[in-house]
Amino acid sequence: MKTREERKKTIYALMQDKTYVPMKIKELAIILQVAKEDRNELESILNELIDEGMISLTKRGKYIIRKEEIYTGVFSSTAHNYGFVTVEGELDDYYVSEKNCKDAMHGDTVSIEVIKQASPGKRKEAKVIDVLVHSVNHVVGTFDKADKGFGFVIPDNRKISSDIYIPKEKTLDAVSGHKVVCEITDYGSHDRSPEGKITEVIGHINDPGVDILSIIKEYDLPTEFPEKVMNRLKNVPDEVSAADRNMRRDLRDEVMVTIDGEDSKDLDDAVSCYFDGINYHLGVHIADVANYVQENSAIDREALKRGTSVYLVDRVIPMLPHKLSNGICSLNEKQDRLALSCLMTIDRKGNVIDHEIVESVICTNARMTYTAVNAIIEDHNEEVMSKYEDLCDMFFTMKELADLLRNKRKLRGSIDFDLPESKIVLDENGVPLKIMPYERNSATKLIEDFMLIANETVAEHFFFMEMPFVYRVHEKPDAEKIQKLSNFISGFGYGLKIKGEEVHPKELQKLLSKIIDTPEEALISRLTLRSMQRAKYSTECGGHYGLACEYYCHFTSPIRRYPDLQIHRIIKDFIHGRMNEEKMDHYIAILDEVAKQSSTRERVADDAERETDKVKKCQYMEARIGEKFTGVISGVTNWGIYVELDNTCEGLVHISKIPGDYYFYNEKEYKLIGEATGKTFSLGHKIDIIVNGVDMVSRTIDFIIDEDIEG
Repeated sequence: MKTREERKKTIYALMQDKTYVPMKIKELAIILQVAKEDRNELESILNELIDEGMISLTKRGKYIIRKEEIYTGVFSSTAHNYGFVTVEGELDDYYVSEKNCKDAMHGDTVSIEVIKQASPGKRKEAKVIDVLVHSVNHVVGTFDKADKGFGFVIPDNRKISSDIYIPKEKTLDAVSGHKVVCEITDYGSHDRSPEGKITEVIGHINDPGVDILSIIKEYDLPTEFPEKVMNRLKNVPDEVSAADRNMRRDLRDEVMVTIDGEDSKDLDDAVSCYFDGINYHLGVHIADVANYVQENSAIDREALKRGTSVYLVDRVIPMLPHKLSNGICSLNEKQDRLALSCLMTIDRKGNVIDHEIVESVICTNARMTYTAVNAIIEDHNEEVMSKYEDLCDMFFTMKELADLLRNKRKLRGSIDFDLPESKIVLDENGVPLKIMPYERNSATKLIEDFMLIANETVAEHFFFMEMPFVYRVHEKPDAEKIQKLSNFISGFGYGLKIKGEEVHPKELQKLLSKIIDTPEEALISRLTLRSMQRAKYSTECGGHYGLACEYYCHFTSPIRRYPDLQIHRIIKDFIHGRMNEEKMDHYIAILDEVAKQSSTRERVADDAERETDKVKKCQYMEARIGEKFTGVISGVTNWGIYVELDNTCEGLVHISKIPGDYYFYNEKEYKLIGEATGKTFSLGHKIDIIVNGVDMVSRTIDFIIDEDIEG
């Protein structure tokens, strides 16, 4: 009688035979003369051969000899030591188990070998053959010193699962609790920790400001401008000269204002508006940064490297030096400034029926805030209206036009994700005093509406001019993600009309309208957002799915976004008749890299901003351990319930901390249900919790249920 190993060899030999054709398990059983009662063992052996990477199972359920498949991709690690590899051009990534990760670290470019094809409910699986490029060469973390003088750096980035060993002579005299920057000198292996040396001691973990500074170092955000940039600033004027105004459209007599937050210093957009009895005339006037930042200058090279300004909870890391962003390029009240103006004529249906894009010189009448404008157009506050008496009529005209433009976008299917952002108030030492939702009001929406229509108008203009350009592209969502969303919302009684493999943005807009003020609103809004592709910059005009428009770009913020600055240069070359064949070839040569770099830096900025918010939320709740709060259940999983408080902080009540019963997760209804009592915890339900603990390393908050109230 054959052993299991012998049977395995027989099956594998059969499949290696040149005459073998792919077969299902039933056909193999007949060929191999396997009795019905032994077919479970046959299936077990076949699964073992698949796990060992020797055979594969096709989509039609047939077994074949696995062909060697080698790919190159980017490795993404997890806090649990396994990872995933994303291969360009493939929709799904590859799962890599802990034993198959080799010495790959998060972000590394690796070559992989496919060892298992996808099966229902499971991803394709691969193993790392080689690390081609290590993306991480330094790590920010907390130093832990051993008695013998050596130590370990525990990375702040939990996706780097290994601690970094630091020899005694390379500790830079750091002590336990110091936040440090560590350069990796040896990446180690599966059974050996990476090794490094400390290059900078940031400060002690409890020192004021070290938390945010650690994130700045972790994301390698530049805090100082190079000497060459600062030297170049000496040539930047403080005022607009007569020569600067020459050959520009003089709009200084036109009534216009800036509308920004109270704390804003870089005012890069102004708006003007009037109604002539037939049409609206909207002017969006953007600081002409390109007039002062010449291509390939030291300032320009540094701006491209940064890609964007980064807005952290306690500071701004600007793309351009303050002499530009807060000085000559800021559209300060009652000061002459150079601008690029998009002058639009808009009919009563919200259609742009005519437009001009011109170099201009402007002088704003007032520096308005969102709060003041909202007090006028929504609250009709007499005191504020009296203060800005000469401007009120324009603000009401702006409100009319903004409503028209928003309704027009809504009719075509534009999606508005109105998820609350956090406003975090800190004291002088960076301690969070207050956290609350940052509310959008009518004034913020008005400016959004005007910037959107200007961006669309500029993008459409240059698309039909067939010039090299940088577009803001938001691709259609992946069909599989949309199907998963559709399946999920069906449990709440909602549906999506999916034609083929596509869903029109109007369907998602309708969904978001239906869930307003429902218990499941926050969760479904977030899941809908996650089902979308990430917007990016591209030289191809691929349209903007979320805005439901064919042409879109970023034109309105050249002080804080490099693509806007690049677009301004293209516009100015066009206006001055310099867009000849040589100039076209120049832009074709550089714009792909500009788009790629800008997209990459935007992602880095987003991640850094998110992490600083998480740190401050954890600090805020750590100071309130033992306090009671009321929140809403924002997520239900088989390991517990997530609760979001009114202040936007979110924490987990672990299933082991839910008192009184054994609970199981009902996947179809998204509930935790008590087996004995039938007590349920459902999405959107209000719940009273007590802050139980905070993990500053993982930046997570733990809650327990307030039993006095929950009983």
